Order: sequence, then C-alpha cells, then structure tokens
Amino acid sequence: MSSRIASGLNESVTVTQVHGKATDKNCVSIVSSDKPDSDAKTILSTPTAPTIKPEEADEPLLQENPNRFVLFPIKYHEVWQMYKKAEASFWTAEEIDLSKDLSDWDRLNDDERYFISHVLAFFAASDGIVNENLVERFSSEVQIPEARCFYGFQIMMENIHSETYSLLIDTYIKDQAEKAHLFNAIETIPCIKRKADWAVRWIQDKNSTFAQRLVAFAAVEGIFFSGSFASIFWLKKRGLMAGLTFSNELISRDEGLHTDFACLLFSHLKHRPSKQAVQDVITEAVEIEQEFLTSALPCALLGMNSNLMKQYIEFVADRLLLALGNDKVYKATNPFDFMENISLAGKTNFFEKRVGDYQKAGVMASTQRKDDNSGPTLSPNDDGGEFNFDED
Repeated sequence: MSSRIASGLNESVTVTQVHGKATDKNCVSIVSSDKPDSDAKTILSTPTAPTIKPEEADEPLLQENPNRFVLFPIKYHEVWQMYKKAEASFWTAEEIDLSKDLSDWDRLNDDERYFISHVLAFFAASDGIVNENLVERFSSEVQIPEARCFYGFQIMMENIHSETYSLLIDTYIKDQAEKAHLFNAIETIPCIKRKADWAVRWIQDKNSTFAQRLVAFAAVEGIFFSGSFASIFWLKKRGLMAGLTFSNELISRDEGLHTDFACLLFSHLKHRPSKQAVQDVITEAVEIEQEFLTSALPCALLGMNSNLMKQYIEFVADRLLLALGNDKVYKATNPFDFMENISLAGKTNFFEKRVGDYQKAGVMASTQRKDDNSGPTLSPNDDGGEFNFDED
C-alpha cells in the first residue's frame, strides 16, 4: 500500500508498504500496480536527501550510499585526488606576515585604500556564506565519501580565509567606526549586500535543483571573487603589501580549486541544466560583480579602472562557461598583463618567500598510484585542464 506524506521538503516523497513493512526513508519508488498490496514490490528505490528534487533522484552522487561512512575502496578517483590536492595545500593565518604592510598601506592614496577596503569587506563575509551553503546543503546532499572529504576540508579552509581577511581589516583599519562598517558590509554597503543576497538566495531556494545550485556557487567562487583577487595582484605588481598579496595567492589558489571541484562534480551529473539555464546564472553573476566593481572603483587608478575590471570579469566568466560545457558569451580578452604573468597555480616566488603553491610533503604521492579498476578520469575541461583565471 502506498501513501503520500507531506514533508514540506520533497513533494514526491512516497511511503511504500512492502510485505507489511513501510519504507520510512525519503525515496522515490516505482511500485507494480497489477498485484495486491501484500505482494507489492519496490522495483526502484532511490533514497536521497530531503532537499533533492524528484527529477534528480537517480543521480549517483545524490543517492543514499550505504558505504558513505567508509572511504576505501575509492570509487571516484578524480574527486579523491581533488581532496588530496586541497589537503596538500593546507596553510594557516599565522603564516601570513603583516608586519611590513602598514607602511605600504599609508603610502596608498585615498582612492586606493577605499578600493582595497571594499574588496576586503566583501571577502570578510563571503567565506562564511560559502560555508553556510556547504553545511546546510551540499555536504548533506552529496552522498559519495570522496566529495564529502573535499567539502569537509573546504569548510576548514574557508574558516581560515575568513580569519585572514578579518585580520587584514583589523590590521589596516584603525578607525573603529569604519572597521565596524566594513565588518558588517553585507548590511551596510549596498553593492556588497547585493552579492551576499544573491548567494544566500541560492542557499535558501527550495525549488532549484542541486545542479543549478552547483553552477551558482561555481559563479560565487569563480566570478564574485575573481575581480577582487585581481585587484590585490595589482598591488603585487607594484611591489606593495607583501602580507596581503601573499595571502591573496594562497586564497586565490584555494578558491580556484574549489571552482574546479564544482565543475568536476557538474561533469558527473546525469541531469544538468540546459545550456541557456547555465548561461543565465553566469551572466546574472557577471552583472552583479560588475556593479560591485563600479561602486568599489569609482575613480580610475594607475593601470586599474572599472571598465578594465568589467572586461576581466567577462574574460573569467567565459572560462567558467567553457569549464561547464557551454560556449563563450563575451569573447573577452584578459586586459591585465599582470594576471597573464601570475599563475594562480603558483609558479612565482612572492617577495622571496616560499611559493604559494607549496604542498605538504608526500600528501599527493598516494594519488599517483593507479587502480586497475578505476574508470576514465573526468575533467571540468575537455582538454583536462583546470579552471585558472589567468589563462586563455
């Protein structure tokens, strides 16, 4: 006997009584209708998290996995390698030396300080928003342990990013009223509030699919962050703010990996949004980011202005669209030579420090071993490349 239950979370939850026992898990079931209730058989049962839409019930990444509490044997090798890559790149806020930054901060003019402080204000809150999504949605919805390892590590790294940005604001901004204004930017600065509201809307959206939200948060980390990263690399080009720019390399590398991971999971989905739906999400994010940069950068600076920033955002958006299997929309070129010269994969030595692409010794060694039973490795890009902001 089958009956509907109104959970308020998944409209097509069905409780199926099979041989006198009701299945009490959230699942979509197909039951033979030509047999009496006592002989009813569940032909297909695909339990998922209650926030998953019925049309995604047969997604392998989202189906309840009885083996999700045990890692081995690894099934999704490329997902596991992403986790090990993140693990190998671990760092802490205590490793950032800000002792020489204040003298450089004082050398910046008012427009430059205004611009950088707005960038830091967005960053200070953004990592908490990303974590809200990971905790409330993604880490409970995705059922494969390899991805859950990545999300767990990402949550920790986002905390470290948030701590770092808070320390930067606390170090550079001495006026307490201005400091409070920046720490509460998602309420006090309209252009930052719009970015935050857009991301939070996707977290709270009960009608969107996991695939749609995956694209949205690829846009958050791949587009909303990219202009701000570029602005700090612009300071590095000028030889300023060694602590800030070194932390920027570490964080931008992390966020690039998080964007790569979203694209990788997207490539594994059976049911993806239409190309137009993907494009709509990305172009909306571009519009919001361009508005933010216009507001944060009201005056033209040497080698940096809002028009160049808008072009850079379009360049980055095209790369993300390609990584998600779409065509380019903007066909923009990279306007910043310093972003061509700085690889977000970490090929440069920042201020004679260790390179930002340092890795914990030996962590990646285990991922080099090939499993005879492993399938072909899927990649966000057709050519197997990663999503990096600075490459054509």
